[in-house]
Order: sequence, then C-alpha cells, then structure tokens
Amino acid sequence: MSAAGVRPVDVLSAGAAKGIVGAIAGSFERATGAGIAAIFDAAGAIRERLQAGSACDVLISTAPMLEALAASGGVDGSSVALIGRVATGIAVPEGAPMPRVGNLEELCACLLGASALYCPDTARATAGIHFVDVLDALRIRDEVASKLHAYPSGAHAMAAMAADARDAPAGAVGCTQVTEILYTPGVTLVGPLPPPFALATLYSAAVASRAQDPDRARTFVAMLTGPSALALRSAGGFE
Repeated sequence: MSAAGVRPVDVLSAGAAKGIVGAIAGSFERATGAGIAAIFDAAGAIRERLQAGSACDVLISTAPMLEALAASGGVDGSSVALIGRVATGIAVPEGAPMPRVGNLEELCACLLGASALYCPDTARATAGIHFVDVLDALRIRDEVASKLHAYPSGAHAMAAMAADARDAPAGAVGCTQVTEILYTPGVTLVGPLPPPFALATLYSAAVASRAQDPDRARTFVAMLTGPSALALRSAGGFE
C-alpha cells in the first residue's frame, strides 16, 4: 500500500521475477512512499497486456522481448537493465522422493514415471514452450500427454502441484523456471534440466514509454537490478 496520496508504481512482470519484486517492494516503499501494484503472468501474456493498454510503469520480461519493445517504442530503451539469468528446472511436491534428472536417461525415466506433469502455458510461457520441446525431443510427448497439466504461469503450475499433492497419489513432477519453484511453498527444486535441454533465460526490467510515474519507475528498476539487491536476486534463483 502506498502512502496517502501517492499512486503505486504499476508493474507488469513475467512470473519468474515475482519473488524478487516482492522482496524489494518494502524497501522501495520506504524509500519513495509508493507501493507496488504488480501483475505477474507468462512473458507472452505480459506483452499482450502492455500492447492492450494495461497500466504500466515498469515492464519485466525476457531480455530479447524488452529489446524488441525498446525498438518498437514500447519501453524506454535507455532504461533497460539486466536482472539476471534464470535456469529452467524440475520440481516435486515438498516431502516427495527426489528423482534423478542429471542426464537424458534419468530425465526421461522421471517424466515417464510421473503420475502427473505440471508446467506453465505451453504457448506463451518461456518454460512451458521449452518443456513441450523437451518432450518432443525425447519422443515421449504422446505418452505423457494425458498427464500434462498446463497453467497460465509457472507459479500457478507449482501452486497447483503443491495443492493437488495433498490429495493425490505421490509421483507428481513439475517443470518451470527455478525462481518460480523457489518462491512457491509446498514444492522442492530437484535441479536444472540437464544438457542438452538446459535453458537459462535472461530477464531485464525497463521503464514503459507511457509510464505515469517515470521517475519512481526508474528508481524501482535501479533498486531491482542494482548491487544492493544482488543477494536477494541470488537467493531467489537469478544467476
């Protein structure tokens, strides 16, 4: 909540950055008097929201997407700043046995043996798109199709896996970006996807070209990407 009379800074963010945005929101409000009004979704959905005219002071998404938006005028190119790199990983419900996923054979066995597979949107989320590519490369997509549960974002997918695990048989497996696994209660990170399927995605932040409060937006981007938040970014899964 912002101080009386101070509008919050509107943030449209890919789900991978939800943890770090929440972690610095308090410091930002103490420094500026403005709270954060954030919407988290798949990267593709965030771009659609921006293009549809959703309120936005700060946009957080993949680095290539922000580069494209800077070129098209959607964000201020001079404000683009790197947050860090996020790996895509495998997760299981908290307390479940930890499968081996260190190589192709182990990953394939893990996915084939899962009782259910949870992932983000397979058309608009970075990790969801990659996960179905992995299933195709392993030639097991048809075999596991009936077990696949896709959600709007990795955070939704992990929360659903944690909730379902309380009532469903053991053996559920999730795949999304490591940051989304780490900030979701009830799930445990097994490890990153093994080569050649390892995926590390660069994320950046930028001030939207139509920002209502560009000065506070720049302050937020600086706090999010600067050295003072390095430990928070590392703890949250950003390399």
